[in-house]
Amino acid sequence: MKNFLVIGLGEFGKSVAKTLYKNKATVLAIDSREGVIKQALNEGMIEEAIILDATDEIALKKVVRDDFDTAFVSVGDNIQASILITLQLKEMGVKNVICKAVNHTQEKVLYKIGATQVVFPEELMGEKVAYSVLRPTIIEYFKFAEDYFIYEVKVPKSYVGKSLMELNLRHKYEINILAVKHSDGKMNVTPDPNVKLNKDDLLIILSNENVIDRVTKD
Repeated sequence: MKNFLVIGLGEFGKSVAKTLYKNKATVLAIDSREGVIKQALNEGMIEEAIILDATDEIALKKVVRDDFDTAFVSVGDNIQASILITLQLKEMGVKNVICKAVNHTQEKVLYKIGATQVVFPEELMGEKVAYSVLRPTIIEYFKFAEDYFIYEVKVPKSYVGKSLMELNLRHKYEINILAVKHSDGKMNVTPDPNVKLNKDDLLIILSNENVIDRVTKD
């Protein structure tokens, strides 16, 4: 079982801790605010939480174990604290440190002192909301490689009642249909090219960003 450390229980930190815990991971949450820790424990969001000022190196050393796979530093609004905590975690030997940041200057500093990954939750959410308006047929997406994304998309009206073989999407757009998700929740990861698509199906597509609009056009 993997062990995770989450420092800072703001909205981002709570979401990370809750998701990890729901997926059976061992999570230790740290926050300097007693009320926040009590609320997280009372709501069953996590099982183990400590009231602690993580900028205090001596106090932090007492709780950071050797078996933590990854630490999340979600005190991005306090730039000085996030930098200090990240530096201390790296000096303590934590291999993976994922940090929340509020600007790109902070991001540069965090990477320089050893952060494994730096995220901008507000920026990502804004991007996804805008994307959902511009491309309403796309349910979800994430970057797979340079210029390539994996998309979860609604079946366009023009595809309904046709098979993947008839549509010939791979040849037409140079994309890969990785799976078909049916309305009953079942995922077919080896879709039969002869099966007809239904209006409530979802397609999981690996595609170049430049062609996805043509692929999903009704």
